[in-house]
Amino acid sequence: MRDRFRFVIAGLLFAAGMINYMDRAALAIVAPRVARDLALSPHELGEIFSSFFFGYAIFCFIGGQLADRFGPRRVYAWAMVVWSLFCGLTATAVGFFSLFVTRLGFGVGEGPMCATTNKTVCNWFPREEAASMIGATFAGQPLGTAIAGPVVGLIAVAFGWRVSFVVIALFGILWLIAWLAIMRDLPQAHPRVSSAELAHIRDSRAHHTPLEVASSARLGAVLSRPSVLAVAGGLFAANYVIYFFLSWLPSYLVSVQHFSLAAMSLASSVPWLGGSAGYVLGGVISDWLLRRRANGLWARKSVAMGGLGVAALAVLATGFVTTPGMAVAVITLAILFLMAAPQACWAMTQELVPPSRVGAVGGFVHFLSNISGMIAPAITGFAVEYAGGYRASFFLTGAVGLAGVAIILLFVPSGTPATARLRPAPG
Repeated sequence: MRDRFRFVIAGLLFAAGMINYMDRAALAIVAPRVARDLALSPHELGEIFSSFFFGYAIFCFIGGQLADRFGPRRVYAWAMVVWSLFCGLTATAVGFFSLFVTRLGFGVGEGPMCATTNKTVCNWFPREEAASMIGATFAGQPLGTAIAGPVVGLIAVAFGWRVSFVVIALFGILWLIAWLAIMRDLPQAHPRVSSAELAHIRDSRAHHTPLEVASSARLGAVLSRPSVLAVAGGLFAANYVIYFFLSWLPSYLVSVQHFSLAAMSLASSVPWLGGSAGYVLGGVISDWLLRRRANGLWARKSVAMGGLGVAALAVLATGFVTTPGMAVAVITLAILFLMAAPQACWAMTQELVPPSRVGAVGGFVHFLSNISGMIAPAITGFAVEYAGGYRASFFLTGAVGLAGVAIILLFVPSGTPATARLRPAPG
């Protein structure tokens, strides 16, 4: 691990993302049984899915600001405590209101995760590794969703859905112990980071000047930049598609493709395994484009548009699928390409703003983008119940994805090639 201790931090971020999305996906996995036991209609279930995002979206921004001010170590620790607590409390729900409240508190805890992860990557990694590390660490998120299918589903079959929430909440507590023992806010504060590794990180970041704003710019001026708002628009579209699948894929497989709960628990994991690969490949391609053209913003923008565009077309195609195997295959294709887009949007914020603003700007972008989480599950619930079923929701979701491509294309600048040559990593 000589000159590579930063990858230990990446491993912790990967594990946190996996736990985060396993906890988040758990309710969707057991939704058919929860709806039956608590007498919830489709639109009530959609409102409960959406309640998560009211707390989540607000604390995306608050968490990002706190990470800039207090450092990612403390912010991530408190976030893990809160979301694990409310994940476990989901087991106590007795009806619509109690489930709504626990889901809201759960969202508050999970809100800071992505902005704090982005801040940690900015602190700990060279610029030419940023997209790859965002992709690799965020790859834990769809992997966690994939694991949630068999873990949560099979525990629910064997012991009941309430027990499954308690079990997965304990994973977060174990992670917290490791995080507090290993993590420091900056690499220079960690005794395991060598002088060569620290010099590589500093030199890479020193050669980059943010395209649009200076460190002295007021936060309000930074947040109102058209490029920042356009990144939020592109991430809104990507998240709309993600949350559509995250909330409704298990129910779609059960009610339309007629999977049993046990079969759905396994089948629903396949698309998210593809999504995990998409995160990694998107980041690797983005950093390869950066090294090839020395134009980070163009590299991030190209990957975001390409991934989101192909995913949107695959979602539209899903509306015409009739067989279970083909449905899983097309949805896997959609999620594989889709997951290249979010990490590229996060990397774009590092190209646009100085490191001192990465947490707050990333949190603000994530806040705006997660308004999609407030509306996508609920709109889908109403479409399923009142607008002719899932086909209409597939068409709407695909259209939102294509709109996101257009916003990034038109309003995010393509940047200019850097004059300084990127420095190679130390041997």
